[in-house]
Amino acid sequence: MPEAGPPRKPQCGDLLHVTRAASVQFVRPIVFRVIRVHDDWHTYHGWLWLDGYEVDAKGDAVARRSIYVQPAGLRWLTSVPGPPAARTGAPGAARRPSVTGRR
Repeated sequence: MPEAGPPRKPQCGDLLHVTRAASVQFVRPIVFRVIRVHDDWHTYHGWLWLDGYEVDAKGDAVARRSIYVQPAGLRWLTSVPGPPAARTGAPGAARRPSVTGRR
């Protein structure tokens, strides 16, 4: 069985799904487009700084960010994931329950 090599290193233009696996700061995962990898910045072993843009479900940049991550926890994407599917249920299921007997 081949040994796993070092984690893949992000490159300019990569689209990444960044979660807690990459850094504890990402309790809410983000999609991130890399514009720069800071190879020259000294970090702890297995970590690196990335500059880029957080992107929304349409693929539009919504915030410029510098993030500190472990490449082993990053997931590469080929496209921006769409918004979560709407829950379907019986018609009228989302109505508020009526409150009776109160004034």
